[in-house]
Amino acid sequence: MNSPNPPDPQLATAALHAPDRRRHARYTVHVPIEILPEDSDLPLRCETTDLSRGGFYIRLPVPLPVGIRLQATLWLDGCPIVIRGLIVTRHPEFGNGIMFVDFEGQGQAEVLLQRYLDGIAR
Repeated sequence: MNSPNPPDPQLATAALHAPDRRRHARYTVHVPIEILPEDSDLPLRCETTDLSRGGFYIRLPVPLPVGIRLQATLWLDGCPIVIRGLIVTRHPEFGNGIMFVDFEGQGQAEVLLQRYLDGIAR
């Protein structure tokens, strides 16, 4: 089946070859999340293994390809925040690293995420 939105190899390649892409502290935290890859009608429900201001990591037995764009809904203290992301790492039989690309909600999602992470850091 051909995908109408194939992975973006240019973005994926740039992300993979950056010397140190992390600009934000990463926290080990299990947050319920639902992800919906662009070319899919079937959401995946799982938990993050870590979370930062710049993205998150999820464990998947069959990780998704690098370069796939997706929509994710994180449930932070019962509040859903919707994010568009890009898969930037793939570890076979383990999981994916996802970088945040954009937040929905006119900045409210970013504020909720920052408050949540600030609460963890204390």
